[in-house]
Amino acid sequence: MAEWNPEKDLLAMVTDDSKVLLHRFNWQRLWTIFPGKHITSICWSPDGKIIALGTEDGLVLLRDVENGKMLRTIKSHDVAIVCLNWAEDDPLSRPDKDEFLSYEDRTTRFFPPAPVMPRIGGLSSGDTGLADENEEAIPEFSSASCQRFNILCSGGKDGCVCFSIFGIFPVGKININKIPISVESSGKRNYQLQDASISKVSLSRNLQKLVLLCYGKLVDTDSLSHNCETAALHCLYLDTSIFFNRKNELHQVSQQASSIQDLVEVVRASISLISKQWSNAMNLFREKFSALPNLIAAHGAESSSEDEFLSLLFGTRTSPALHQFLASSLGEAGLKRIAKAVDSAGREIRGVVSEHLQPAVEIISFRLAELRGLARWRSRFQIIGLDEKLIDGVTESIGMLVVQVERFSRVAATVLYLFQNFFTWVLKCVKILLNEPIDQVPAANSELVVIFLKFLLDKDPIKQLLEADERIDCDMDTARHVEQLVVFGGFTDTHFLERSLVKQFNELEDSLKEAFLMPFTTISSQIHCQGLLPLYPVTSADTLSSTCTLTSISFYKDEDSQPEESSYNLTGYVCFKIPDGSLNKRNCIGVIKDSGNCYTTLSMASLSGFLLHIPDEYECVDLSLYKDKQIVLLLSERSPDSPGRSWMVMLQTQSFSFTPLSRTSPSNIYSLQKLVALDLQLDTDYGKVRSIPHTVSTPLAVSASRGVACVFSSRRHALVYILDEDEDEDEDEVSDM
Repeated sequence: MAEWNPEKDLLAMVTDDSKVLLHRFNWQRLWTIFPGKHITSICWSPDGKIIALGTEDGLVLLRDVENGKMLRTIKSHDVAIVCLNWAEDDPLSRPDKDEFLSYEDRTTRFFPPAPVMPRIGGLSSGDTGLADENEEAIPEFSSASCQRFNILCSGGKDGCVCFSIFGIFPVGKININKIPISVESSGKRNYQLQDASISKVSLSRNLQKLVLLCYGKLVDTDSLSHNCETAALHCLYLDTSIFFNRKNELHQVSQQASSIQDLVEVVRASISLISKQWSNAMNLFREKFSALPNLIAAHGAESSSEDEFLSLLFGTRTSPALHQFLASSLGEAGLKRIAKAVDSAGREIRGVVSEHLQPAVEIISFRLAELRGLARWRSRFQIIGLDEKLIDGVTESIGMLVVQVERFSRVAATVLYLFQNFFTWVLKCVKILLNEPIDQVPAANSELVVIFLKFLLDKDPIKQLLEADERIDCDMDTARHVEQLVVFGGFTDTHFLERSLVKQFNELEDSLKEAFLMPFTTISSQIHCQGLLPLYPVTSADTLSSTCTLTSISFYKDEDSQPEESSYNLTGYVCFKIPDGSLNKRNCIGVIKDSGNCYTTLSMASLSGFLLHIPDEYECVDLSLYKDKQIVLLLSERSPDSPGRSWMVMLQTQSFSFTPLSRTSPSNIYSLQKLVALDLQLDTDYGKVRSIPHTVSTPLAVSASRGVACVFSSRRHALVYILDEDEDEDEDEVSDM
C-alpha cells in the first residue's frame, strides 16, 4: 500500500510485513515504524499532518507525520478495516453567510492551555486511548484537527462503515447488510445485501454522498430470494447529507466532545500514575514495618505494633521486640529510605494533581457547561441527538468529580503531613537507641502520632480514595448538610461523598458514554441508501479479496455549477477492472458516472458509463482516477518478445461517450452487460502514453494535488513520474526501496 500526502511531497508506504515508511519526493527516508499489528489500510488526514492506519483487529491508529509517534488509538471495528477515507469540508460547499452559525471556543479565554498527558513509565500501551510516549502531541493534534470540519470513514470486512469527526469522535456507524436498499424498476419490493464485505469507501468533498464498493448477494426480502445467485461487486450510494446540513452543529459538538475525551484520558492517566506512585511507596512501608509483628511474636508478647509505639510514646520504655526492630531490623538507613520514598511519592502526587488532574477536571467542567448551553437550543441540536437531560447528568457528574479531586488533595496533604511527623519522631528514637537506652522520650506532637497509629496503620485513606469499589464512611451531620446543599443546588445525587475518587470518575465516564451515544445513534439513523448498482458477478474466491480488486472512486465538480454559487453538486466517478470472464468480457475496464444530486433517490437516468477494452497483449496492473476527470492506467506487456516493458496511460473521460444505464426488471441486474466495450488504442492522441522500462506491480499511487504518480517495479524499485509534463521534459526519480 502507498499513499501520497495531500499537502506535502511525502509518500507513505506499508510493506508486506506491515512496516510503515515515510519518504520525501527525493526518496529521503524520514522515519520507519513497526506498529506491531497487521496493517490492512492507510490514508492521510486532509491537512497532511496525520496518517491513519487500519489494522486487522479493527483498530485505527493515528500517527504524527513529523515523527511517526502514536497520537490516538481508536477501536472502530471488530474485524479488519479494509479501507479508509478522510474527507474535509470544502469551503465552497458552505451555505450563505446568513445561514452560517458562527461559534467561538471560549475555553482559551478563561483557561491556560489544556494539560498534557503525565509521564507514565509503568503503564503498558492500551491502558489509555492516548499515547503515553508523546505527551505534547495530543493538545496540538486536537487543536489542529478542530480548525476545519472533517470526517474519517472506515470500512470493515463485515460490511460496517464507521464515521469519526476529526478522526477521533465517533459520530455514526452503519451496516450495509441491514439497511434497506432501493432497486429501480422493482416496484415497492424491498431488497437487502447479504454477506456483504466492503472493498472501498469514498465520501464526497461536500459531505453529502458516500459511494462504496462491496461484495455480497442481493436478496429480495419479501420473497427471500436471491437476485444475485452468486456474490457480486455492487456500487452502493448512500445519502450522508446530514453531515452537510448539520456540519456547523456537528463541528461545535465534536470540537467540545473530542477535547473532553482527550481530557478524560488525561484524568485517567493521572489517577493511574497517582495510584502507582502511592502503591509503590506503601509497599515499601509495609515491607519494612511487617518485621515488627514477627519480632513481637518471637519474644512471646501479645501486644500489637500500635501498642508498642504507644508504649514508647507515653511509657518512656521500649520492649525488647521494638528495640530490636528500631535498632537492627529497621535502622536509621532503612527509615530514611522509607521516608524518602513516601516524600517522593507525595511530591509526585501533588504535582500530578496540580498540573494535570485538577486543570483537566476544571476544563472538562467548563466544556460540558458549553455543551449544556448548546443542548438547550433544541431546534438546532436536538436533530443531531444532543440531549439536554443527558448533558445535565454529565454536568452533575463532573461537578461531583471536582469536589472529589479537591477532597483527595486535602486528604493526601493531611496523610503526608502525618507520615512526616511520624517518621521524624521515629528517627529521633532510632538515633537515641543506637547510642544508649532511652531514658527520655524524644519531643513529638503526641496527638499527630496517635492519629497516625490509630488510623493509618489500619487503613490507608489515599488508597481508599483510589479504589474503584470502596465505600467512604461519612458522618451523619456531614451527610445531612451535604444533602441540603446538593438539593438546594438543583442536583439529584446526595450520596457522592460516600464514593471514592475512582468511583466518581467511572460514573462520569458512564454518563459521558450515554450522552455521546445519543448523537452517534441519531446520526447513524439518518444515513440512508439512495440506490445500488450491481457491477459484475464474482465466481472466484480470490476476486473477493479487496487487495485483488482494482477500483478507484473520485468526485469532480459539476460543469453546470457556477463559481459564485455558495454550494454545489459533485459528479461521482467509479473506475474498476472487470475480472476476465465476468459479464462475458475480457480485459475490460468499466467507468461509471453519477450526475445526480444527493436530495433524490438514485435514478438510473443519472447513471451512465462506458467500457474500455485493453488490447489482449497488455494486462491492467492497477488504475486510478486523477484530477480533471482523467484516468491513469498501469499496463504491463504480455508479449514474450519484449518482456519487462510497461506503460502508464492517461485518458480523458471526455474523450469517451458515456451511455445511459437502464434495465427493465430486477432480474436483469447487470446493466453493464449491455455496454459495448471500446478498444483502447495506445498509438492515438486522445491520451498520454508513458513507457516504463520495467515490469511493474501494484500499487499505483497517484497524487492529484502534487501531479505525480509512483510506480513500483518488480525489482523493488520505485519510480516517480510527473504526470502533467511530457515524457521528454521530465526526469523520473528512481530509487531502491
